[in-house]
Amino acid sequence: MGIELLNITKKFAAYTALDNISLSVASGDLVALLGPSGCGKTTLLRIIAGLDLPDSGKIILENRDTTWLPPREKNVGFVFQHYALFRRMNVFENVAFGLKVLARDKRPAKSEIKDRVEHLLKLVQMDWAMKRYPSQLSGGQRQRVALARALAVNPRVLLLDEPFSALDAKVRQELRRWLRKLHDEIHVTSIFVTHDQEEALELADRIVVINKGRIEQQGTPQEVYDHPANAFVYNFLGNVNVFHGRIRNGWVILGEQHHVEAPDELKNLEEKDGKAFVRPYEIGISRIQSNGSDLLGTITDVRLLGGQIGLELECDGFNTPIEAEISRELFRNLELGRGEKVFVTLNKVKVFTGDYEI
Repeated sequence: MGIELLNITKKFAAYTALDNISLSVASGDLVALLGPSGCGKTTLLRIIAGLDLPDSGKIILENRDTTWLPPREKNVGFVFQHYALFRRMNVFENVAFGLKVLARDKRPAKSEIKDRVEHLLKLVQMDWAMKRYPSQLSGGQRQRVALARALAVNPRVLLLDEPFSALDAKVRQELRRWLRKLHDEIHVTSIFVTHDQEEALELADRIVVINKGRIEQQGTPQEVYDHPANAFVYNFLGNVNVFHGRIRNGWVILGEQHHVEAPDELKNLEEKDGKAFVRPYEIGISRIQSNGSDLLGTITDVRLLGGQIGLELECDGFNTPIEAEISRELFRNLELGRGEKVFVTLNKVKVFTGDYEI
């Protein structure tokens, strides 16, 4: 089934949490609501679930208006950030709970409940822990049980509110990959909230970037990353160097004297302010000057970033340090270190002013 949100608005006193949001989620899609803390992501999720009510707008689930229905009648599964398992119930009882409290005419037989719970626990790789209690499980294991409990009632929609944020980095990465595989098996329409850009890019079929209660952009991970709609989206999706620039006579001037050719849309502007963005891995480092637009820089810090090396550089004409990322091999071959002089090439610069970009 699909989800249709029409002009959802929600205010808390003078604060507008959601400002006229409309969104369509196709049946079977896994969609990420991505944005900074306080942007309205969780409020939107709670409204879909029926835990909060909108001030205006409609929520259509499976071609049915569910805006004012209580949560129980929406048949929506919800996975919370902090598991919310019943600590006095074992794993089996936690997963079976939603089925046991159904109205008598909808409640499955005990044998059906047993079969379904065992199937789900096997699906989430927790069948070995049926008789254990939440306190006897790790954080990642508890979150798997919470997901099985949400799936037990055959929800039409699965909602996940930052499900991995309380876990350490390695477990979080493992569970992301596991959830993606699980979704590909069960195909339940799902929406998850996150402020982790890497998580959204890795997991989602589509990403909805939200800021200050409004949708800034939506699309596939590749679309929003490679073709950001505005400066906010570009800045939010991953590490980036930000420079204040000036568009003048067909050129974008960065720092005191660095020039980048403006795109056709901006060449006719006599003079206008803009912001330029360069991702650290799109910066070239060399001992030899390749062209006249290279910057002369001094390495002020070196950091190990897994398979990459992070460099902090002070460049002539720029007031703020520039962050670059290069391979370990290049770092060794160039024999780089703190205090070394290098030439810096800004390989791919995007400049935003109004609705334009490069």
